[in-house]
Amino acid sequence: MNPLQRRGFLSAASFFGIAGVAQAATFGNPDHPAQGMRNAVSPSSKTDPGPKNPALASQFPDFQSPPSTDVDGMPLFWASFNNAHKRIQNGGWAREVTQDDFAISEDISGVNMRLSAGGIREMHWHQQAEWAIMLTGKCRITTLDEQGRPSVDDVEAGDLWYFPPGLPHSLQGLGPDGAEFLLAFDNGKSSEFNTLLVTDWIAHTPPEVLAKNFGVPEEVFKNIPLDNLWIFQGDIPPDLPIDRKNSRVVPGAQKVIYKLSQSQPLSRTRGGKAQIADSRNFPISKTVAAALETIEPGGMREMHWHPNADEWAFVIKGKARVTVFNTGPKAQTANFNPADVWYIKKSLGHYVENTGDDVLQVISVFKSDRFAEVSLSDWLTHVPPEMVRQTLNIDPDVLARFPTGRPDFMPL
Repeated sequence: MNPLQRRGFLSAASFFGIAGVAQAATFGNPDHPAQGMRNAVSPSSKTDPGPKNPALASQFPDFQSPPSTDVDGMPLFWASFNNAHKRIQNGGWAREVTQDDFAISEDISGVNMRLSAGGIREMHWHQQAEWAIMLTGKCRITTLDEQGRPSVDDVEAGDLWYFPPGLPHSLQGLGPDGAEFLLAFDNGKSSEFNTLLVTDWIAHTPPEVLAKNFGVPEEVFKNIPLDNLWIFQGDIPPDLPIDRKNSRVVPGAQKVIYKLSQSQPLSRTRGGKAQIADSRNFPISKTVAAALETIEPGGMREMHWHPNADEWAFVIKGKARVTVFNTGPKAQTANFNPADVWYIKKSLGHYVENTGDDVLQVISVFKSDRFAEVSLSDWLTHVPPEMVRQTLNIDPDVLARFPTGRPDFMPL
């Protein structure tokens, strides 16, 4: 049957009330065959009598009953640190979400780490860049650049750090309650459980080579740990100026930290605000751009897409509903809570709604040297109005009321 004829047949069937055929191809209900709970005519098609985990299912109302505008299937763009296995040691813990667990996440892997007061993530380095945002507490970070210039800094909630690939570093929780932070690596397969550790290298180097390398007797290495430490409990470090002096810090090293939460918002409306960090204001961050977005209750991050990179986002606080649009057409809606993650492929349209009673705060990470986006309303108001009228059947006087600049955040 010709598709147009079939569409007319289905519409007629719905109009005349033929049994088992739901109304379709209407505003908010666009598809053939019709999808969504509103199109379920038989009572049993609306129920789920089989096995279930109510506690888990209740976290995903839009998976259990998607909007009628959702269509077909898409790769799952939801993941969470809440069900990620914790590696706990004396001094702290870590859990991760990598592409092994989250197939869609090709460009970014994430780690959530906690260090006690004095807890140390041992001296190490990566083959990938490490980007981080502090979530709670205070942390001392150290690194050495390729010109041999050391950095020793203290960071607290809302601060970022960035270590280019291959630069050695360490992390240590400070008093009174240590630190918790989120790490992102610019490779979806990177794992915090597989890093280059100084203890491993020293233990697996012949003693005579160690003696020759450091110009000391072999015997001084007899008490080195034979197993790596990874995370271990250390002493709370002295005041920052003392550690800087003892590390021979001198002026000139490139800044590896940025106080994102204290930065001037790139955008602020009654619906929310966005604070951006990329290579333009955080020059060392060549491969990761970030946006800290705060959305007020009832507010919405407008319909938009990112033309230059996939988006990996972590919910710091609040509740969100996100819909992603793809070719096909395909559309999927999911719900997010604190410590959940979404991943949206480059150029796919999406929006973010605050569905809770409190502020929603999300940190979004992009494998790029700069943050970029395209706003749907900005586009529609910067082409000839007749083009929009003929495409969407919207009267010009209605189009004239659309926001003419990027609104970014829409209020309730």
